[in-house]
Amino acid sequence: MSDRGQVRSRSLEGLRERFRGAVVGPEDETYEETRRIWNGAITKRPGAIARCRDAADVADAIRWARERDIEIAVRGGGHGVAGTALTEGGLVVDCSPMKRIGVDPAARTVKVEPGVLLGELCAATQRFGLVVPSGIVSHTGVAGLTLGGGIGWLMRRFGLTCDNLIEADVVTADGATVRATETENRDLLWGLRGGGGNFGIVTSFVFRCHPVGPTVLAGPVLWAAEDAEAVLGFYREFALDEPEDLTTISFLRWAPPAPWVPEELRRRPVVIIAFCHAGSPEDGIRATEPMRRFGRPLLDAVQPRDLTGYHSFFDASVPHGLGYYWKSHYLQDLTSDAIGTLAGRGWEVESERSYTILFHMGGAVRAVDAEATAFEDRSAEFSPNINSVWEDLSDPKDIGWVRDLFHALEPASTGKAYINFMSDDEQDRVPEAFGRSKYARLVTLKQAFDPDNVFRLNQNIRPSEPGPDQGA
Repeated sequence: MSDRGQVRSRSLEGLRERFRGAVVGPEDETYEETRRIWNGAITKRPGAIARCRDAADVADAIRWARERDIEIAVRGGGHGVAGTALTEGGLVVDCSPMKRIGVDPAARTVKVEPGVLLGELCAATQRFGLVVPSGIVSHTGVAGLTLGGGIGWLMRRFGLTCDNLIEADVVTADGATVRATETENRDLLWGLRGGGGNFGIVTSFVFRCHPVGPTVLAGPVLWAAEDAEAVLGFYREFALDEPEDLTTISFLRWAPPAPWVPEELRRRPVVIIAFCHAGSPEDGIRATEPMRRFGRPLLDAVQPRDLTGYHSFFDASVPHGLGYYWKSHYLQDLTSDAIGTLAGRGWEVESERSYTILFHMGGAVRAVDAEATAFEDRSAEFSPNINSVWEDLSDPKDIGWVRDLFHALEPASTGKAYINFMSDDEQDRVPEAFGRSKYARLVTLKQAFDPDNVFRLNQNIRPSEPGPDQGA
């Protein structure tokens, strides 16, 4: 009987013979733990998980799977909400054991393997007073964040994570290794900067670092939900005048039972505006003061903080193993109608864990030429991400609320989307997420590096698919 098309236990011996890392199958004691990813709503059962130790393991796993027409999923940090780090019955090329980090403080660069998490990267670079702008949750994977773009606490000062990617080693669909730099495979580097995991498996990233920290002015301010319309209205004007050193991220949610939230405020509907200032704490105090003094704040927890620690400040709100479902927009502006919609619907949830988060973009994100990277859309001023979160995996909560609020915000949307915020039912949005000309360029790149669409478990760019307005 042929093994073609699916993983069979006996065929794994051939992989194990040429593989340096562990190969985990359903019969192994570690299988259930190994197959878990951050989004507990994703329950796929891979036929095998190849836990790679190096690029040679990655190449061997790809070749082995392709010889048998076995579907390949790629796992780095395993944090993607869409759950594409898993496959049903196929092979997971698991890069999470690959965690080497090499900082070059003189050159202000860092070389990172694909299993590294944001908290690990920040801790390594902060030993030298350096940072790569990246994310807001410490257990997010560097690889997925970068390949989708990389919005986070320092983006208005230093750009997206992908804007700071200067070199990558990539194992392609035929098991070959290529390097992408500004002078070698330049188009591939362009695609890796926001085009997702469509073109191969990146086995090392080289980033530009920036001097920041170890102390930054950072933290959240809370207001009552009944003040949301006024707070967001003032925030819009404040945000449009923010210095580039300051990044602000807002939340509409029930206050979590976190250590930094006083007992009397927990499980109360609130507006949260969280700050991170990349300059001196003194400059940060001046920059944040107008917003922090507005109205009647319930709590002001903004203070000088350790930058590495701040990367984990909101980790408890998004732990591993819960159910997650997201939908997201880009907004050109936070219009009065959008503010009214957010203030009116932000707390209409069953689960107190569900929330809406609003990222303020602009600054250094917009300063990069719009065509310089695959990432889209740099013209946007704000990006709301609507999150349903539930604890009982057999009883999903608030998915309808997410979809309703998403559609209610559509009139203010630019029509583009951040692919890292797209759930597993949004494949039809991928062409429009990039726009016509950029998507066409990505299709050409896909045809060059993955014409058979081996790497399709992602926000997929199909090698033969027309883009928006081209009959799609």
